[in-house]
Amino acid sequence: MNKFFVGMLVAGSLFATGALAQQAPNTLVKIKAAKVINVAFAADSLPFSFVGPDKAPAGYSIDLCKRVISHIGQVVGNPDLKVNWIAGSTAERLQMVHSGKADLDCANTTQTLARLANVDFSSLTFVDAGGVILRADSPVNSIAELAGKKIAVLKDTTTEKRLNAIAKDNLPGTQIMPVTDALKGLAMLESGAVDAYAGDRIKLVGLAVQNNPGKFVLLTEELSFEPYAIALPRGDSALRLEVNRALTQVYQSGEIETIFANWLGKMGRPTGLLAAMYLLYSIPE
Repeated sequence: MNKFFVGMLVAGSLFATGALAQQAPNTLVKIKAAKVINVAFAADSLPFSFVGPDKAPAGYSIDLCKRVISHIGQVVGNPDLKVNWIAGSTAERLQMVHSGKADLDCANTTQTLARLANVDFSSLTFVDAGGVILRADSPVNSIAELAGKKIAVLKDTTTEKRLNAIAKDNLPGTQIMPVTDALKGLAMLESGAVDAYAGDRIKLVGLAVQNNPGKFVLLTEELSFEPYAIALPRGDSALRLEVNRALTQVYQSGEIETIFANWLGKMGRPTGLLAAMYLLYSIPE
């Protein structure tokens, strides 16, 4: 084979390898140098991620994230790591992680194959299902009876995508009305502007409990499966390893029981599926 051609192949291989290395993010090095970790969160997703009475982030996902942040601080040699919390919608949070503006997304974000094209995800942190909430005086008893009705749903969520598909195939005449804020959707339902509000079931229950629970009921039917996880920069295996190691420690130590009881205990014990998830994602060393 021509020596020049061989040389070109070797050079090309080295160039490609270098290009791939440059593309892979190293978030831990960035965090160590800046002494700051940027974390995206949801400001209105009670009980998972919201702004508490003291104006600080709070919720089930936030408590889990704080354990993760503490572990990352130890890994980078800075136990007093500064945290920059950045609120945003689901689409905004995922874009923050994709662009590098945020190092983590800690909320009630569902892992999907489409989203994996732009970001990576940690081990699962919760499993929920999409559902529908109604006014207590509503005559509707099933999803099928929502045909021809108006349904509000949070914009740019997996529930919106699933609801549009269901409406197209099985709910003729139904109007899907995306909203940018969960409380706005609930207010539209309460005022009669819409007949139902769709979202993650646990979040719907939290909204109802927080805003006059006697006025609302939750349909027993489920719209979708929602596996929550922490979104991470795509291709950063070192960061993903440490996030998963921190989650494993929480699941194995029993801390998860305290976190669950604090934010979700009023709704009962973890379901069998959720308990199995905690066990399956307790990754051995």
